[in-house]
Amino acid sequence: MRIAVQSAPFDAAAEIAGFGAGTNAGALVTFTGLVRDDSGRMQALELEHYPGMTERAITRIAEEAMTRWSLADCLVIHRFGRLTVGEPIMMVATAARHRAAAFEAAEFLMDYLKSRAPFWKKEIGPDGASWVAAKASDEDALTRW
Repeated sequence: MRIAVQSAPFDAAAEIAGFGAGTNAGALVTFTGLVRDDSGRMQALELEHYPGMTERAITRIAEEAMTRWSLADCLVIHRFGRLTVGEPIMMVATAARHRAAAFEAAEFLMDYLKSRAPFWKKEIGPDGASWVAAKASDEDALTRW
């Protein structure tokens, strides 16, 4: 299991090279999230976090996924700092014996990272900056787990 909270860009293909190797996994699932602009006016997204606290929270989420779906391996990368539209913001990879477990664990990780990883997001646009509020739909997504 590897957790990375970083400002630097990442190369998803390089990150999954060798991921799950030697684990006897029968399935690998990856997801890369990109910064999107729902308003059509966002110039950048700034993510803030508390070092140490964020890594611990993500580690707890990943450990739960590892246990719950008997994962052979797990990778979570989440960026912080100033990101522009289209840039990779996060990545999840799971390795499991069977595909259902790998897919479910990846979805669990994505849902919990969206709602429980302690990041604060600020949208930067031509008229200034505004903090992004939590969405009820993100909280609702947790109920299936």
